[in-house]
Amino acid sequence: MTKAEQQTCGKGLAENSILPAKLGELIAAMADNLAAHMKTLDLKDMNSMQEYEAYESLVRGQREVAGRLSAIAQEMTGYRDLLMGRHDEKAMTHPRVREAFEKFVQHKQELLALLEQMAERDQQLLEVMHLHIG
Repeated sequence: MTKAEQQTCGKGLAENSILPAKLGELIAAMADNLAAHMKTLDLKDMNSMQEYEAYESLVRGQREVAGRLSAIAQEMTGYRDLLMGRHDEKAMTHPRVREAFEKFVQHKQELLALLEQMAERDQQLLEVMHLHIG
């Protein structure tokens, strides 16, 4: 294996940058969806006004989070050529290192299952919308 082919922590960061990038895109799309919904509210109605204010706060927060996730993804990508530092092999095999990675993998699997479930429901809503909109 050449030095260019060798897996490094920097390359791992760059490869994993897709996760915060895609999460940021998802959160930004959620904010856009809420912002579009806000335009449908009759602001003369008190309940609609409260809903508008709630969505306005959520959209602002989601856009902040999406921007931060995008910045983190770009930073991670920028570390692709980070030189490999010396690692303590004993520390690398400590149970807490394995447990942290197991927890990371578990959360990704849970997110995948959640997204699949939500995508199915959302697809059904889209089909209803297409029937009514044409």
